[in-house]
Amino acid sequence: MWRQTAEWKVIEDRAEDPEKAPGWTVPPNSLMIQGFEWHVPADQCHWQRLRRALPSLKGVGVDNIWIPPACKGMGSSGIGYDVYDLYDVGEFDQKGTRSTRWGSKEDLHELVRSAKDMNIGIIWDAVLNHKAGADFTETLSAVRVNPDNRNMEISKPEQITAWVGFDFPGRKGKYSPLKYDHRHFTGVDWDQSRKEHAIYKVAEPRKEWSKDVSDEHGNYDYLMFANLDQNHPEVRADIFNWAEWIGTEFSLSGMRIDAAKHYSASFQRDFVDHLRRTVGADYVLVGEYWRGEVDHLLKYLEVMDNRVSLFDVPLLGRIAAISQTENSDLRKIFKGTLVEQRPDQAVTFVGNHDTQPGQSLETIVMPFFKPIAYALILLRSQGQPCVFYGDLYGLQGGPNSLNTPSCKGKLPILMRARKLYAYGEQRDYFDKRNCIGFVRYGTVKYPFGMACIISNSVAAYKRMYVGIKHAGEEWTDILGWCIGTVIIDSRGYGVFPVAAKSLSVWVNDRARGRSVLARPFDRKIYRI
Repeated sequence: MWRQTAEWKVIEDRAEDPEKAPGWTVPPNSLMIQGFEWHVPADQCHWQRLRRALPSLKGVGVDNIWIPPACKGMGSSGIGYDVYDLYDVGEFDQKGTRSTRWGSKEDLHELVRSAKDMNIGIIWDAVLNHKAGADFTETLSAVRVNPDNRNMEISKPEQITAWVGFDFPGRKGKYSPLKYDHRHFTGVDWDQSRKEHAIYKVAEPRKEWSKDVSDEHGNYDYLMFANLDQNHPEVRADIFNWAEWIGTEFSLSGMRIDAAKHYSASFQRDFVDHLRRTVGADYVLVGEYWRGEVDHLLKYLEVMDNRVSLFDVPLLGRIAAISQTENSDLRKIFKGTLVEQRPDQAVTFVGNHDTQPGQSLETIVMPFFKPIAYALILLRSQGQPCVFYGDLYGLQGGPNSLNTPSCKGKLPILMRARKLYAYGEQRDYFDKRNCIGFVRYGTVKYPFGMACIISNSVAAYKRMYVGIKHAGEEWTDILGWCIGTVIIDSRGYGVFPVAAKSLSVWVNDRARGRSVLARPFDRKIYRI
């Protein structure tokens, strides 16, 4: 039965941190956070911000931080996807600044060292598809292509003036002697001589778009800026050299492969093999292959010989669509997703810098559904979840502010619950269109168990089996959205309630008392 009581208050264990409590260790469930959003201040202090945040991130179970692209961009405010120099991570006076948008090389070293001391890994964002902010122009022969079908040439070869010269004057050849010119690129989108925008393909021998890329727009090799030619032996050697250098310079736990659908998958496979041979045999490698249909992701994984994981873009599409559709069928939330078909290679997420409001891949998940979505990626056995910085801390720009994190401030509790309770066999109760649930039974080491129930319609309840060993126990909702307790009956069943358009996460009352879930999460990282 469900017994109403006064609102339950957490009694913290006497130990300040459960990791230090006698006989207690934090569960090893892996958890990554994207450590930035699009509007983080361009104050060159972000590495310091993240270093200050490490203790609170560790406290909610974060194991890896995906940091923003750390290489020098076009200027002091460059996010890093406008990459200028791979070898400049805030060391050289280039593009009007020594530090990058995020900070200096020294600050980055401090962040990586401090994270390693806490057993938190750093995931590097590798932007290898293009270069931006060239130092000089060159005249070259090029053809215009149809932007809707890049395989179709719509002009004869003509002379254009393109920004394709990179000599990195501030670095002066340190770390790499290679200077880039038109030979190292396959395309641009600007003719300086005519001041015209168009997609131009370099018209020289052996200059073709790569074949093993996304077939969108006929061939989606070209994305932006000066498009690198990874088939050129000097480009290939330089990128491989950079991979060894960055892996030696910093103690990293892995890399995110940006824009994976926009350049040769076979090159990426060789790059991954080179990384693991030289600097990171156990690297975490996650590709950003942005397609909403799971078949495209599976094909990419096949070409990559399953060497990497992928962000589950189809799952985000399902989450957004279901959140926006009244009376949508929750039972189909995982249908056609990567986590359904390749759970060990699916990195599940609810949003990122590209999907936040106003950005190129804006994907709206309705506010009431955000905690539901996070529960579905954090508390289940399938997939490797990634939490978005903008959801945890709030967004600097757009309709949100620093004081309005998503999930009504409950996201840290859901993250911590993954480390404390989300273990063992999973049983699904996906038996009703608008009310689903699941149970985790725990393990010998982490025996507490957990029950989660979700509604996208009216208030409801669900009878679920949590195990006969829990008979007679009182379970409470760690989110505090359902006030009261559930008594587990003699057969191991409980009747678990959920409010309208909400979720509840139920655990043994005594287990919750040791979990320090009530400890406030420190969001004041902007005060350097």
